[in-house]
Amino acid sequence: MSERIVSAITGPVTKWVVLGFWLVMLVLMGPLTGKLGDVESHDNSDWLPANAESTQAIDELAKVQDPDDLTTTIVYHREGGLTKSDYTAIVLQIPEIASLDGVVTQESKPDQPVMPAIAYPTGEKKGQKHGLVSADGEVATVSLVVNYADEDPTALLELRDDLVEMTKIDGVDVYIGGAGGSTADQMEAGAGIGGALLYAAAGVVIVILLITYRSPVLWFLPLVSVLVALVVSMGVVYLCAMYAGLTLNQMNRAILDVLVFGAGTDYALLLIARYREELGRHEDRHKAMAAALRGSAPAIIASAGTVTVGMLGLMVATMGSTASLGPVCAIGIVAGLVVMLTLLPALLVITGRWVFWPVKPAYGTSGEKTGGIWARLGGWIRKRPRAVWIGTAAVLLACCGGLSMLNITTLDSSETYTKDFPSLIGDRVLEEHDLGDPSNPIQVVSAPGTEKDVVKALTKAGYEGATPVTDGTHEVALTAVPLATDPMSKASFDTVEDVRSVVHSVDGADALATGTAAIQLDMASATDRDTKVVMPLVLGLVLIILMILLRSVLSPLLLMATVVLSFGAALGLSAIIFDAMGFAGQGREFPLFVFVFLVALGIDYNIFLMHRVREEAIAGKASEHGDTRRASLVALSATGGVITSAGIVLAATFAVLTTLPHVSFIEIGLAIALGVLLDTLVVRSILVTAINLDLGDVIWWPSRLARGRTKIRSPHPAVVRRPMTRPHHQPHHQFDHQLRQPPPMRGPRPPRDLRGHPPQQHRPRNPGQY
Repeated sequence: MSERIVSAITGPVTKWVVLGFWLVMLVLMGPLTGKLGDVESHDNSDWLPANAESTQAIDELAKVQDPDDLTTTIVYHREGGLTKSDYTAIVLQIPEIASLDGVVTQESKPDQPVMPAIAYPTGEKKGQKHGLVSADGEVATVSLVVNYADEDPTALLELRDDLVEMTKIDGVDVYIGGAGGSTADQMEAGAGIGGALLYAAAGVVIVILLITYRSPVLWFLPLVSVLVALVVSMGVVYLCAMYAGLTLNQMNRAILDVLVFGAGTDYALLLIARYREELGRHEDRHKAMAAALRGSAPAIIASAGTVTVGMLGLMVATMGSTASLGPVCAIGIVAGLVVMLTLLPALLVITGRWVFWPVKPAYGTSGEKTGGIWARLGGWIRKRPRAVWIGTAAVLLACCGGLSMLNITTLDSSETYTKDFPSLIGDRVLEEHDLGDPSNPIQVVSAPGTEKDVVKALTKAGYEGATPVTDGTHEVALTAVPLATDPMSKASFDTVEDVRSVVHSVDGADALATGTAAIQLDMASATDRDTKVVMPLVLGLVLIILMILLRSVLSPLLLMATVVLSFGAALGLSAIIFDAMGFAGQGREFPLFVFVFLVALGIDYNIFLMHRVREEAIAGKASEHGDTRRASLVALSATGGVITSAGIVLAATFAVLTTLPHVSFIEIGLAIALGVLLDTLVVRSILVTAINLDLGDVIWWPSRLARGRTKIRSPHPAVVRRPMTRPHHQPHHQFDHQLRQPPPMRGPRPPRDLRGHPPQQHRPRNPGQY
């Protein structure tokens, strides 16, 4: 960061300006966060690629049907068979159902079919199907169409509750299913994303910050800063969704919440750790914060930039949900970065040293931790670095063996959630009684007047239930093909592909097939394509950024190899855990999302470590002492605690996703949390350090740092270290704190005593007061 920016953030007066600016932003953006749910899309068709057959069919279907119409199915079930009084009660309920707000009737839309009435099948043999009644007489259905395009989205939940009360019959189980019922249940399942998820993430962050800082006060400042970053990012996302065409769904919203909490807290930990060091070197806390920003901001900005570019790589995806996740996460990362480098420093210098109570860093002491467990770990690795990195890599490769247990597929309705929602039970009841859901047929759109030709071709192919919906007078011909299987199952996908091959062969029909099953099939194909395209793109983008940051080729290649290895190990271990949890498989978006987040976020910790290694290596060469091996040990010892804390925070916040009832959320959250822990505890601290110690200066090839002990001028004279004499009792692999030489001064020569030494600086009587 430039001196002007640093001074503006940490100045005695300008710090209040910074605080005032963020208070204004909080007032402006705060009201928008409550409206974020209003711009969420619950329609899968909104995420389809533009060239998908379902997308083209939906565009044509809009000429005869309102795209906001949701067909809803009421499922009645009585063990042993429905009675005559049951059928009578059902028929009497239909007019009352039709009077509910939001229910589409023939009066409101003349082209809309009237809801079917059910008559008791008297005088006929049991076992024969009677229209909307199952063959065994235990299940009956009533279909209706609802439209809440102009209402609050929660109105659909209220309708579901009203239908449950209205359709009660003694001894009969009633379930609200179909597109309307499943959408309502989806909204209920996602209700925890807004409130409960945030509270859980905040609770996790508070606990970890309390353990890390051991202060009852300090944790409050990073938490407030994270909340401000979240409010601002949610406000910007809302504005983009309203006016820039950005689409948003529940998964994007959930990942935004945990990403801002996790990444923002990581940046706070790194900044505060450096600030604590500088408080021991500077009497004035404002100067200490300025030095902390100069020292930590480059690594934090580099990390945030890498994550942002990696996230924006998702925008090349054809799936709308994947493409929109990129800018949503990028907005969250940038908001977290800006807040943590402006608001948090202002809050820290406003509060002063007392905020670290009860262990306040005093002037004249070093807040830098270069000993302890991390120094011992470095000493252990230093003895046999090659054996350590080869052994660590072998263990991670062994964990990759679990990849054979991955089952990447489209989860059907019963496998999507961890609890039974009414719509899922209703779908299961219909399937068990061989009664297709009338709300989820395959819809064939064709040229006007070709309904009969399409039905004839489908009937000849064995689809006897195919019926025309339009009568030849509409702009588009529509034919419905009943679907007896779950629309998200492989059996339904096979049916869609077969129906498409049949209707495509009808001359002059220009037929296209859509519907829930067809939409899911096209989404699966698009996701498979995106996985193959986005993964290498993100990998390449992150690699280029690393080469620019580290001014090296070999080091970035090795770092990316370690992150990819960690990704494979995390997926392998996750697959074993998922199998033990009884999950049927992993959604098609699972490997792509986990890969992008682990590569972008996992490389963060390598950037934090290698930036410090490079800084120490340059300082050592500038003073003609030390090399990359020594710099690696110093960097591991100095950054081990804070980076580990940051990794635990990020892993814990992503693990919060496992509290939601979505199988996809649980799997993605658990896999990312496991991968982040592997990156933090194994890859960064052991594998990367061992490789650095084994290769030494070669790691920086082809930069000047790779040329042995060539003297290099430090770009930051203030951070050049002067080695001290090691006490006889201290092991050679541990290092004393390196005194920082003051930067060269311009102008007149500073005063010296008779021996040529600068006059002794006196410490304040009570340094803890600052």
